[in-house]
Amino acid sequence: MTDKEMKDTKNKKNYRPNVAAIVLSAKYPEKCEIFIASRTDVENAWQFPQGGIDDGEKPNEALFRELEEEIGTRDVEIIAEYPKWVSYDFPPVIAKKMHPYDGQIQKYYLVKLKKGAKIDINTHIPEFSEYKFVPTENIYDYITFFKRTVYKQVLKYFKKEGFI
Repeated sequence: MTDKEMKDTKNKKNYRPNVAAIVLSAKYPEKCEIFIASRTDVENAWQFPQGGIDDGEKPNEALFRELEEEIGTRDVEIIAEYPKWVSYDFPPVIAKKMHPYDGQIQKYYLVKLKKGAKIDINTHIPEFSEYKFVPTENIYDYITFFKRTVYKQVLKYFKKEGFI
């Protein structure tokens, strides 16, 4: 993220730099299903894989590391990248756990699992208790409330661009 993007984050809040992956099944483009998973630490909180960017790490490097840490594979192909950084605020109960951060500023990637890729959420430190692939129109039946605005913005872009 550039210094300007960091300085321009809304209301000068302290946002954690982060990457997020919209993971399409290996059946894409014939069938458009998106991976979502339920967090182990927040009941009924479904989301896309995501995670922090380490110091000195490039966003695409963090993407592959986070995918391996969270879903047990880096066997994906990048289809597209959202052109801007997007941010959201944590709800108060989560903000307490994530101190000193007020929310996250994220770089989104649309990726496709390669044929034969194996997902394993029983990783070294499991972040998800279960996962599923759902059609794009069913995403909001699951996604936790505070991430919906960002998800809608990013998914709308990838749909408009003809990727999903």
